[in-house]
Amino acid sequence: MSAWSRGGPMVLAGGLVASLLAGCGATSLGLGSSEQQTATAGCSSGGLKNALPSDVKPGTTLTVASDASYEPNEFLAADGQTIIGMDIELMRGALQCLGLKAKFQNAKFDNILPGIVGGKYDAGVSSFTITSARLKQVTMISYFSAGTQWVVRKGNPKKVNPAKPCGYSVGVQTGTTQADEIKALNKGECKGKPIKAVVEDLQSKVTTDLLAGKVDAMAADSPVALYAVKKTGDKLQAAGKITGSAPYGVVLPKGSDKLGVAIAQAFAQMATNGSYQKILAKWGQQSGAVEMFAANPAVANG
Repeated sequence: MSAWSRGGPMVLAGGLVASLLAGCGATSLGLGSSEQQTATAGCSSGGLKNALPSDVKPGTTLTVASDASYEPNEFLAADGQTIIGMDIELMRGALQCLGLKAKFQNAKFDNILPGIVGGKYDAGVSSFTITSARLKQVTMISYFSAGTQWVVRKGNPKKVNPAKPCGYSVGVQTGTTQADEIKALNKGECKGKPIKAVVEDLQSKVTTDLLAGKVDAMAADSPVALYAVKKTGDKLQAAGKITGSAPYGVVLPKGSDKLGVAIAQAFAQMATNGSYQKILAKWGQQSGAVEMFAANPAVANG
């Protein structure tokens, strides 16, 4: 985020800087025969295992929930089963640094946090914006910065202006920051002429609705929105600027602060050796790189 100072990668926990652990070298981890399924791992396997809390043993496999409908961050490969994407590679790389493994499980976005709180999943990585409300429920580790981007059909036939959004129909995914933003607008400046929110369980369906002209615009996290514009060629275009930039966070059960700091250390080591940047570049998301990785960072209310 722009509010974070430039310089070397840093790890923070509750405002305290934690020391970085050395000894990791970039490697690669294959996920299948497809080039798209090849992840760039972060460290030599287990190079940071001494950073783990005593109740998490090296070699442990974590069940990690992800809503695989949010391309390019997390989505299904051509086989329809393997979850791939930027978030998946970053998480797999960080866990490899710690000598841990991941079993990624596809889940509906708004079921992930309750699943972690209830013990169904060990962790979640699914483009979760870190908010004060979420930090009351779970532990979160920042690793990326994204904002909200509106998208319209090519030529903007409905003349949508995101700065004056009242009265438009807008597609959003269930449980996202954008869905909350529209609710807030309809209680405030758009109360007299509310936005018609068309809420879908899958981001892919939100994009399909826009392409079919069922909504005037869609609002999504900037990497997802801009990737959709790129993928659809001349059918969609960005509308307005990215707003509300905020950190994404890996999600752990509440009270997992020590493991959270260890994961932050792993991300920092990936930034030091360049594998973090390589993963972002692979998916065209370099603009979201951060220089600080924090367990339970201080964030604005939300």
